[in-house]
Amino acid sequence: MKKPNRKTASTIAVNAGLAFMAFVAAAPLLWMVSVSLMPAGQASTYPPPLLPTDPTLAHYRSLLSTGGIARQFANSLGLACAATLISTLLNTLAGYAFAKLRFKGREQIFQALIAALVIPGQVAMLPLFLLLKNMGLVNTYAGVLVPALASIFGIFLVRQYARGIPDELLEAARMDGAGEFKVFFAIVLPLLKPVLVTHAVFAFLGSWNDFMWPLIVLTEGDLQTLPVVLSSLSREHVQDNELMMAGAVVTVLPVLLLFLALQRHYMQGLMMGGVKA
Repeated sequence: MKKPNRKTASTIAVNAGLAFMAFVAAAPLLWMVSVSLMPAGQASTYPPPLLPTDPTLAHYRSLLSTGGIARQFANSLGLACAATLISTLLNTLAGYAFAKLRFKGREQIFQALIAALVIPGQVAMLPLFLLLKNMGLVNTYAGVLVPALASIFGIFLVRQYARGIPDELLEAARMDGAGEFKVFFAIVLPLLKPVLVTHAVFAFLGSWNDFMWPLIVLTEGDLQTLPVVLSSLSREHVQDNELMMAGAVVTVLPVLLLFLALQRHYMQGLMMGGVKA
């Protein structure tokens, strides 16, 4: 019988280690789904069961009926989609400008933006709220979208990727009579597809998971987002672990499916954007 060589044994060991780490990372998510399907009170027993003895969807039905989260789910989805589309467009335009267009003070402005990354977002919440209040945008979806319209990290990500586009390609298009907007939309934008997907995933996750800013800006229950409503439900149903886990599944599932669907483009854009200088 042929013995496995050292390379095969090493491959098996690496794959086994990766499988174990993947299981450890996925275990909390699997437990969350399992608890959400348990009858009320089963997760509080000792020792808690790993799998539901009598799986039920009652907690999901309760969320949609008595919890009334369908409206807040739609609010979160609409805001996340709007923030993703607008911020991707604006950050892509700005990133391309910092990468390929020549204008006075370009490097100084970009360095100032990078330096601003060290400032916590919470520091700007109060002055931003007062500004939106004076503009009449408090308790509106527009007020929620304002901080998500552009991000320094998004501009940096697109800039790093766009710097790899050959200048000769852009100059050839300009010599053929193409204007800057045509160059951008017809030539640059298709080449930026991997980093656009990466940025879109970041923007969607950031808007979908945002809790603090919608809590501050939105006061009416019908306008609130899903994380804010689930936080309120957790105070009302503090002992109902199964119901809270069902709410967590409803919150996590859309972004998890989005990430898995775009994982290949996401990793490609992230890696290529990180190595370009």
